[in-house]
Amino acid sequence: MTNSVRISRVQETLRRFEADIPLLNMRVKDLSAERQESARRFAAALIDRTKAELAKLLEEQPDDRPLAGQVFSEPAD
Repeated sequence: MTNSVRISRVQETLRRFEADIPLLNMRVKDLSAERQESARRFAAALIDRTKAELAKLLEEQPDDRPLAGQVFSEPAD
């Protein structure tokens, strides 16, 4: 699996986790305050780990873009 595929998958996973927070709040509303907080902490930790994994993958990805202000000319034929 290429790095760009991994990045795409982790980005999608992160979007899903973040989009699920309002639903999580609805699912845990009938639990005790302690269990609600535990579920929210777990979700937050999962999101943090996913963000860290995404950052790691992005850091490992080769960067072929020119640096700011740097101009690459096309080779002459």
